[in-house]
Amino acid sequence: MSNLQINTTQNVNLDYKIVGIGERIMAFLIDAFLLYLYAMLVQVIGTTIGYVFDDSWTQIGLVSLIFLPAMFYSLLMHSLFNGRTVGKMLLKIRVVRVDGTPVHWSNLLVRWILRFVDIWLFFGSVGILAILFTHKKQRLGDVAAGTVVISTKNNVKISHTILEEVEETYIPTFLNVTLLTDRDIRLIKETYHIAARSGDYKTMKVLRVKVEKLLSSNSALYDTQYLDTVLKDYNFYTQNS
Repeated sequence: MSNLQINTTQNVNLDYKIVGIGERIMAFLIDAFLLYLYAMLVQVIGTTIGYVFDDSWTQIGLVSLIFLPAMFYSLLMHSLFNGRTVGKMLLKIRVVRVDGTPVHWSNLLVRWILRFVDIWLFFGSVGILAILFTHKKQRLGDVAAGTVVISTKNNVKISHTILEEVEETYIPTFLNVTLLTDRDIRLIKETYHIAARSGDYKTMKVLRVKVEKLLSSNSALYDTQYLDTVLKDYNFYTQNS
């Protein structure tokens, strides 16, 4: 499973799953069906125009004008809806840049131009092969534009962040815990949880010793109690500062 890691302004790491070929094809088919319905509507409108104008060139010109938005559907939708089309909205996927930031119109323009090679020129085979064999599941348009397609279905739980649930009546134990940084706390929490899940008490002991050295503390608490307290103390002070 490929993931894209995004660091927010709150120093919280969010891992988004990079979607594979199945979801992308499904989103494409949904959009294609909508364009098919629009084409049927344009055909009806074209028939009506034929009753109004006798000149065939006028009929062709008006029908072409009405159908023009469909030609730019992908580019317009991605630009207006932050990297999403209707199909992507329904499947909760989105185009972003490889660093996780929102796409710029220039990125979308490159992707849209290369759809001719990825999708239309060889009946989608180029795009499918590129998605299957690139590390970040990118078609050629994505590679050239520096974009990826991610799933936005992730529910970020508190356990995935540096945050801890702290009651308002909580009384902190280590006053100098603010000497630690958000990065320190994130590494402590991740290591502590991994060690706890695997029963790796040796790693937990090493972690506790390092944290005690950083805080110059000498606590009688057990390793798990000590690390839990440090995490809660840090969150108490940072959330109430």
